Amino acid sequence: MILSWDEYFMGLAHLSRLRSKDPSTQVGAVIVNPKKRIVGIGYNGLPAGCDDKEFPWGREGNFTESKYAYVVHAELNAILNSTVKLDDCSIYVSLFPCNECAKAIIQSGIKEIVYEDDKYAHTDAVKVSKRMLDAAGVSYRKLDFRTDVSVSIQ
Repeated sequence: MILSWDEYFMGLAHLSRLRSKDPSTQVGAVIVNPKKRIVGIGYNGLPAGCDDKEFPWGREGNFTESKYAYVVHAELNAILNSTVKLDDCSIYVSLFPCNECAKAIIQSGIKEIVYEDDKYAHTDAVKVSKRMLDAAGVSYRKLDFRTDVSVSIQ
């Protein structure tokens, strides 16, 4: 079986998300330049230097007691971990970007988003995200990705 480029890069996003300690939503992202070279990779997690055991991972309750105040999303981590300018790059991400990540994607010069899941399409954050992406000329497309490839990770 030979993987397409889309399958390959989304597969790497899936592999990257396994690094996330988030018990409810693990997201991975891979940034690829026009020559199909990986220039950034990330997953949702706490900022460097923050101990995963000392911060909350829950979704409910007060803002300061939930993960939302602390977690860096996979897309932003991939952008921050990049080694080059991201003009005209594509980002492969397992979950459609929120409005905050959309701002970073637009500002970084990324021109295409390839995503797998849009389960939060009904939320204001994703509606705003799509509005900004459309206005900035960033394209996005859903990849019907099936994990037919069996990978054994020890």
